[in-house]
Amino acid sequence: MTDPLSVVRDLRLRLEADRSLGLTGPLSIRVPADAPPGEKAPPVPDRTLATSEPAPAPTPTPSPPPSPAAPSADERAQRQALLDEYAGVVSGCQECPLCESRTQTVYGVGDPCARLMFIGEGPGFDEDRLGEPFVGKAGQLLDRMIGAMGLARADVYIANIVKCRPPNNRAPNPRETMSCLPFLFRQIQTIAPEVIVTLGNTPTKTLLETEAGITRMRGKWQSFRDIPVRPTFHPAYLLRNPADKRLVWEDLQDVMAKLGFENPRQ
Repeated sequence: MTDPLSVVRDLRLRLEADRSLGLTGPLSIRVPADAPPGEKAPPVPDRTLATSEPAPAPTPTPSPPPSPAAPSADERAQRQALLDEYAGVVSGCQECPLCESRTQTVYGVGDPCARLMFIGEGPGFDEDRLGEPFVGKAGQLLDRMIGAMGLARADVYIANIVKCRPPNNRAPNPRETMSCLPFLFRQIQTIAPEVIVTLGNTPTKTLLETEAGITRMRGKWQSFRDIPVRPTFHPAYLLRNPADKRLVWEDLQDVMAKLGFENPRQ
């Protein structure tokens, strides 16, 4: 079976190579049903290792930067156009068997210039029916979580690891993940969020290339392509374990502090 961590590493290398060449179109990956792990792309040279210059002297920790200027209408329109283009490609995707049972694809929703991005696992029954992520009971709880931060659903961007519903809401397998990851990576690249919150085991393990579970990972800052990542529990988990909502609120308060948002509950 294809190692999911090697899948993520291969895709990241390919996408980084695209970026270095100025390519922004959707990346298509075709995976035969019995395909073994593919050959890995050559690693990108690390230009930070070899240097003849002495290490610079430590400098004082700088003050937090001011809030970024609001994006222009043209920039917002350009990013939305890219996301719409990718969503159109996803709607016709047949790269894995999930296309056979879906009602429709579920790409993503929210501000194309969002400073904060939430990433879940995959669509459920309601999402598959409506074509929008996090619209069932778990989605309603996520909306309340976002509201507690003083934000609205339209202020953030919400996506999933896979864009089609796995049967019986099971976790996506490595082949399904491999087929969808290029689209998620392009969403992240286009939106350029300042912070990502991963919701639950699957997005945390996939994005951070780790085998550690969400219980170990939550409450600690991680990083994806220099973007701070805060893993926390999935809203569906909180519906079953409401006592852990306080832990998620701790994570969201740290996210607000990282972004310089005022805590509306203080």
